[in-house]
Amino acid sequence: MNAAAAPRGRVLVVDDERHQRDILETILQSEGYETAAARNGRHALQIAREQPFDVVLTDLKMPDLDGIALLQELGRSQPGACVVLMTAHGTIDSAVEAMRKGAFDYLTKPLEKDVLLVVLSRALERTRLVRENRMLQEQLRDRFRIENIVGAHGSMQDVFRIVHKVAASNSTVLIYGESGTGKELVAKALHHQSERRDRPFYAVNVAALPESILEAELFGHEKGAFTGAESRKIGLFEQASGSTLFLDEVGDLKRDLQVKLLRALQEREIMRVGGTERVKIDVRIVAATNRDLEADVRAGRFREDLFYRLNVIPLLLPPLRERRTDIALLVEHFMRKYADPKRPRDVSEKALEILSGYDWPGNVRQLESVIERALLLSEGETIVPADLPAAVRAGLTSARGPLGLDIPDSGIDLEGVERTLILKALEKTEGNVSRAARLLGLSRRTLQYRLEKIQES
Repeated sequence: MNAAAAPRGRVLVVDDERHQRDILETILQSEGYETAAARNGRHALQIAREQPFDVVLTDLKMPDLDGIALLQELGRSQPGACVVLMTAHGTIDSAVEAMRKGAFDYLTKPLEKDVLLVVLSRALERTRLVRENRMLQEQLRDRFRIENIVGAHGSMQDVFRIVHKVAASNSTVLIYGESGTGKELVAKALHHQSERRDRPFYAVNVAALPESILEAELFGHEKGAFTGAESRKIGLFEQASGSTLFLDEVGDLKRDLQVKLLRALQEREIMRVGGTERVKIDVRIVAATNRDLEADVRAGRFREDLFYRLNVIPLLLPPLRERRTDIALLVEHFMRKYADPKRPRDVSEKALEILSGYDWPGNVRQLESVIERALLLSEGETIVPADLPAAVRAGLTSARGPLGLDIPDSGIDLEGVERTLILKALEKTEGNVSRAARLLGLSRRTLQYRLEKIQES
């Protein structure tokens, strides 16, 4: 082999007969392959652990660990490599068994050089394609998800881009989004991609605790600070020093605690309840809210100075109904998460159509629950519409309907509402009837028919 030329591929030759190993290595090296040899299956596993191979050419009948057992072990440790089995005892049964267990091909001794080289060339191409496919899949996973957040929609790509860009900084991030959109998952992604990843991630839902308890939870307290404070408590700001603290539903903070949070962000220090000592902190704050904080600032419900301290890097998570093209990806993700790996499952086209058409008021969290439920209750290998909750099948998002409309006691003009919706859809699509029909969930022909009725009236 020309030492200056790149090898055609790396081949591990495994045979308990030294003479056979030497012949095979000589042939392969003369054809431009880089080779290594193992005297038995155990020796092959030891070599394979130290360096990867494109193709493993192994004898079938060997003491201790035969070729099929080696094939199965390599499948776990080097799933990208092709295994070609050789045997002097070629039978149809052993060939079928080898192929069933994952062998790429099967050769019978004495080997014919031309056949061997053709099989190796095909195996090498297969290995290359498998590895390229795996690399592309990993790139897609990196592109379409972060820490269990899945999304190919443009709005989610913006989220991923911002997360990757700001994760390494210490800047405060404020995540906006409805309940169930994955705000805490994004906060965890920011933490795990930062320099603080080796420390635990801390989180608290500020809307879930009474103000008196929340203050002690965040800032800690000294012994005797109030009834029941029998010892000093270290709060989350101190516990999370050197790490990330996630403040969920920060828009629900009462005014008194807003002042204390502002001081902590400005001064990078806190004071325990009942204490006099100022404690320095090094905490990266990620906050989240489902409220319109700018509107709350204008209404006097939220401090303007705190808003600007939190809103350094705003990040908007869209509701699921605004990225329906991601529903199929999410369904696949949750199927892998909850399905029994020994029992492959699928979703029928009709069920997926129903899932994609639903408005998901509970967003991704609700979709996850629906898939977990369907997997538990379905009797067949495929999830069908009957396995979905009745409300999802009926497209019911809430008692008020998907637009949040209510019917007054005086009643409504249904034709007038229809006319308004159609005109709004046409305005939104700049007169494009096909796009307007999609927005309204109608066929183009149906929308044209209704437009004609409007023009006649």
